[in-house]
Amino acid sequence: MEKLKMKSKDITRENIEIIGKLFPNAITETEDTNGNVSRAIDFELLKQELCDEIVEGSKERYQLTWPGKKEALILANTPTNKTLRPVKEDSLNWESTQNIFIEGDNLEALKLLQEAYLNKIKFIYIDPPYNTGNDFIYKDKFTIDKTKYAKKSGQMDQEGNRLFLITEYHGRYHSDWISMIYPRLKLARNLLSEDGVILISIDDNEIHNLRRVCDEIFGERNFVANLIWRKSKGSGNDSKYLMVETEYILLYAKNIENLKFKNQLVDIDDGKYKYKDEYYEERGGYNLEKLDRGSKGYVESLDFGIEAPDGTLVFPNNRREKYNDGWRWMWSKSKVEWGIKNGFIVVKKGKDNQWNVYCKNYAKVDNEGNPIVRTRLYRNHIGFEETILNIQANHEMKKLFAGALFSYPKPTNLLKYLIDMFYLDNEIILDFFAGSATTADAVMQLNAEDGGNRRYIMVQLPEACDEDSEAYKAGYKNIAEISKERIRRAGKKIKEETGADIDYGFRVFKVDSSNMKDIYYTPDKLNQSILDELESNIKEDRTGLDLLTQVMLEAGLELSLPIETKDICGREVHFVAGNSLAACFDENLDEDFIRQIAKHEPLKAVFRDSSFSSCPDRINLEEIFKGISPDTQIKVL
Repeated sequence: MEKLKMKSKDITRENIEIIGKLFPNAITETEDTNGNVSRAIDFELLKQELCDEIVEGSKERYQLTWPGKKEALILANTPTNKTLRPVKEDSLNWESTQNIFIEGDNLEALKLLQEAYLNKIKFIYIDPPYNTGNDFIYKDKFTIDKTKYAKKSGQMDQEGNRLFLITEYHGRYHSDWISMIYPRLKLARNLLSEDGVILISIDDNEIHNLRRVCDEIFGERNFVANLIWRKSKGSGNDSKYLMVETEYILLYAKNIENLKFKNQLVDIDDGKYKYKDEYYEERGGYNLEKLDRGSKGYVESLDFGIEAPDGTLVFPNNRREKYNDGWRWMWSKSKVEWGIKNGFIVVKKGKDNQWNVYCKNYAKVDNEGNPIVRTRLYRNHIGFEETILNIQANHEMKKLFAGALFSYPKPTNLLKYLIDMFYLDNEIILDFFAGSATTADAVMQLNAEDGGNRRYIMVQLPEACDEDSEAYKAGYKNIAEISKERIRRAGKKIKEETGADIDYGFRVFKVDSSNMKDIYYTPDKLNQSILDELESNIKEDRTGLDLLTQVMLEAGLELSLPIETKDICGREVHFVAGNSLAACFDENLDEDFIRQIAKHEPLKAVFRDSSFSSCPDRINLEEIFKGISPDTQIKVL
């Protein structure tokens, strides 16, 4: 039990805990004059989190740092002017599906998802580039050329003179990779629910750096495990010196106090419960466990005689009398009497021909007689007992595409295993390094097997396929095209094999420039043609669905919500999730139309700013809604 602190509340400590939950990387440790270590705030890092400019600092402390870290922080915190544009022709079952596929840079995509999916994602899995030398294709603002790296790392002075003869290729090599992954993980953390988890596949090239990055972003206390996945069994040769059979999957929780595993079911017919009980078949098989224990602290009330079949009394440690030698029964006298009466106690001779007292551990009931489902904890290794190998992933792709169109895919059994570790029957699963879309395939397979309603969000960069690759020759110009086709073919295969009534569709969105025009011109650049263009602040090639998507993201509405388009007074009106949002982007809206919209009593209503030719028209809009639907929030583009 907890002791009373007997002192006033430590407000400083509580504030540090609150800040630590919001910004775990701003928490550090300090040591007082007596050597006592306590948690403290790294104010320089906290300032960096709350500022859109680089905050300089030189105080030495234990921390993860590299040339480019401050730029990576700024990159994560800087808003994006991009948007998501729907692509209905690439989608499958657009109207009904709850799955999302986003084509584009995942850094921009993660920024765009911040409002709509903040604290909503329970499970994130990513398989980022391993930085093996030929798989790192992300080229963001953080990449540093060798001259700038030399200056930032202290190998070159401001005049350009080198201070060291040894080049730091490997340092820059790792710095670029950390600067790539850092802002993406930082943004991903915001999307995780309080009971959410993130799992990251990695190999030996960056496992050490990834662990430190995750400790900083998610907090070292939220590290759960480094899972070791056996990807192959003696085949292949991935190393110069040793045959490498394993990779890693780092597992972190958003808040480890809320972490909850769906522990594995125990196979009650695996031979562990080897004895059968003809009188209590409903309890299942059982095994035997000695009822006495030593070195548990002697308790006089638990040192009593239990009658053997020959009438003699048996005491703990095979004694024939009561004696304080540290041994005792694990059950009380009344519980033993209940156990004998109900068949939970067995007294029989062991190999030493001495009487021993055993309790029965049944497969289907506990030692109180209550029905139970037996489970066991997961181990930190995967594939040593299960059949989850990379070679299976290659077979899966070949079955779907009749060829090896993708290098190093993950097997669906691996993703199914990871997803099934948690309670995710109706949750959103995010993979922002989607690759060949194994995660989407695994989600569909699990839903077909157990009737779950898991949803996914896949994000994949349209990385160009090599012109000499099988994928390019098969007609696929980039990886995102392979990903989408994998989902279509996998869904068709699952439906044919299982007939399951699940969601096989997905809505496709592409990261693109803003729907809004760039209206910043210096006075000397203004002319009549430009003024004519600025009659509307929206780009001419953007559709109502384009605008609606951006409005949904800004309003915090999930991209999978049902969208219904209606014709009202000859105008196109989009309704999202019933009356959660009503949006019309047509021009010259009149009062009769506004009244019809207001009668639907939407929670939010959005129009073009240019839909109203004058200020009185805007005032009339507000007055009409006040009279018919006063709780509606009105916004204009």
